Amino acid sequence: MPLPNFNDEGDLPVGVYQASLAEVLERFGALGAGRLGVGLRLKRIYELAHTTSHVQRFVIFGSFVTEKEHPNDVDIFLVMDNAFDPALLEREAQRLFDHVAAQDQFGASVFWLREVGCLEGEQAAVEYWRVKRGGGLRGIVEIIEENP
Repeated sequence: MPLPNFNDEGDLPVGVYQASLAEVLERFGALGAGRLGVGLRLKRIYELAHTTSHVQRFVIFGSFVTEKEHPNDVDIFLVMDNAFDPALLEREAQRLFDHVAAQDQFGASVFWLREVGCLEGEQAAVEYWRVKRGGGLRGIVEIIEENP
């Protein structure tokens, strides 16, 4: 199912949409030259996060999944399995799970929880990121594995 069109505010309609990384990059990374670099950062982060073998959910929210011409970064929320321990990762991957370091090195705001930290369940934790800074709700995108 394709991602929906933007609403009048330039956001995806309220919801949690699922798409492959390729679909996300095609839709949001190709909206202009300013988005190509952010899309490449997202691809690197996605690949690096998955080298941990602990990613349960990979969600993108914020300006990258809007029609904003020049998003500054990409906002990501990860649900990791309960066995995840960032201290056991290689240095580059460790930086991805340190919010300040991720912003500096990857140009991304990365937030994450282990499954056990999702007090009202994974879906509620994901849906939390639909809330806009100034209030109101927006659509967000969960990247799912492509079917072989």
